[in-house]
Amino acid sequence: MAAPEVFNIAQAPITSHSFNADRSQVAVSLNSNDVTIFSRKGNDWKSTETLAEHDKLITSIDWAPNSNRIVTSAQDRNAYVWQLTPDPQTGHPIWKPTLVLLRINRAATYVKWSPNEDKFAVASGARAIAICSFDPEGDWWVSRLLKKPIRSTVLSVDWHPNNVLLAAGSADMKARVFSAYIKDVDKRPAPSVWGEKLPFNTICGEYTSPAGGWVHSVGFSPSGDVLAFASHDSSVSIVYPGGPAVFNIRMSTLPLVTLAWTSEESLVAAGHDCQPFVFSGTAQSGWQLVGTLDDPHASKASGGGRSGFGGAPSPVGRLQSSAFNTFRNADSRGISSVPGSPVSGGGGGESELFTVHQNTITNVRVYEELGGGQVAKVSTSGVDGKLVVWDVSNVVPVSASTLAGKMGGMSLR
Repeated sequence: MAAPEVFNIAQAPITSHSFNADRSQVAVSLNSNDVTIFSRKGNDWKSTETLAEHDKLITSIDWAPNSNRIVTSAQDRNAYVWQLTPDPQTGHPIWKPTLVLLRINRAATYVKWSPNEDKFAVASGARAIAICSFDPEGDWWVSRLLKKPIRSTVLSVDWHPNNVLLAAGSADMKARVFSAYIKDVDKRPAPSVWGEKLPFNTICGEYTSPAGGWVHSVGFSPSGDVLAFASHDSSVSIVYPGGPAVFNIRMSTLPLVTLAWTSEESLVAAGHDCQPFVFSGTAQSGWQLVGTLDDPHASKASGGGRSGFGGAPSPVGRLQSSAFNTFRNADSRGISSVPGSPVSGGGGGESELFTVHQNTITNVRVYEELGGGQVAKVSTSGVDGKLVVWDVSNVVPVSASTLAGKMGGMSLR
């Protein structure tokens, strides 16, 4: 079984990442106002560009593979489209930003290019989604807002392959499918399982989180006929509107916050449990958790010492006690001395989880496609500053020993 490619990009959390078309470069947000572009040099990544225009924390990045444009959103309520243009003085290509007129009064939370790359969607805390298209007369990007019936912050969006339908997950505990049809941009879409007449802001479907959790992530299958969403109630739901049927997978692990389809019958989801889980199924057989891409029995590279976790014992009185150290590690890192879990590092080294990622996974993206909706590899980034590339065929079946570290057992209902 091939081991995942693990890259320690930075000593800071990675909020979002996105690769260019040939995967020779990756744009990341290191929990800051800037976008850092890394170029691959052999088995390492080197910082080559910094895109600085936002005033507050960047929340999302998407790199269009065909047009080679980068779109970013941030808590400053703005979005920018970045394009390589020749510098007037030197002639060297530089990334030039173009402002997007979002017309929102709250933070922009997520951004996604449409499949044809002629428009993009920006989710926001203003209970609205901005559908942005280019205006050649003004030389800027203008937006139309999807508002009703959104009742809270929109946390994620995903486009249907027809370039018109848009899925959105929000903090009002709903996953919805909207029509984002723009007359001057889109051709009239063919009828689908989501409907036939699709004027702008048509609600094509609305689905509630099973136990009332925020909907962190949404995604259409490669055909666009199936919708999946992950909620804060530690559930993954798969919707077949043509059925109609909804399959809810309830888990006793921590919530999943991001997902990506790898075929018409499988997807990868990850989040606070620090490892990517694989779900598989069909409308006829139902859906279930089949395994994880992270092998807990494989040796993990040490992450080095970090203050506050492990390291030398504290010189302050009661903090030297083994009982206190055991409680501290169990509380802050999910590490305990019970059988089947990592042993607390009360000595000189730092204890680690048995997973590759040592903290929440913030982003799962398709890394390499095989064609026909099949995906060969996915990439993940996390709060631990790691960027990891996984082979989706290397699935480790779920067992008690597989769910290591701070994860308990798992039940499906």
